Amino acid sequence: MTVNIIYTGKTHTIGGRDGAAHSDDGRLDINLSAPGSKGTGTNPEQLFAAGWSACFIGALGRAAAEHKLSLPAGTAIDAEVDLANSDGAFFLRARLAVSLPGVDRDLAQTLIETAHQICPYSKATRGNIDVTITLS
Repeated sequence: MTVNIIYTGKTHTIGGRDGAAHSDDGRLDINLSAPGSKGTGTNPEQLFAAGWSACFIGALGRAAAEHKLSLPAGTAIDAEVDLANSDGAFFLRARLAVSLPGVDRDLAQTLIETAHQICPYSKATRGNIDVTITLS
C-alpha cells in the first residue's frame, strides 16, 4: 500500500495542562490550563473538540460532493469532549451535534453517517471512546 502524507502537524508543548504549545510554523501559539482552573489558556479537550469538528465539517463537504451537493452556509457542529474518570482511570467521551440547515433530514443523516466514515478523527476514535453524533 502506498501512503501519501498530505500534511504533518508539528508542535512543541511544555508544562502539560498548565503549559504552552507552539507549532513549528508559528501559526499556533497558545497557553494551556487545566479544565475548570482559573488559568487563561485552553485545554486539550477543547482543542480536540475544535479539531474534530473542523475535520468533520470537511468530511461532510466530501460526503455532500458525492451527492453532487454543496453544504449550506450555516453548516456547524457543536462538539463536546468529556474528560472523565472511573475508578481512577481517565478516559474521553464525545458528542457532536451537527447542524445542516435546509437539508432534508434523511439526506442530512446520510451525509453525517458518510462523514463519520471519512473523517480521520472519527476513524481514530472509533471503538476507542464513546461517541454520539446527532443531527440538531
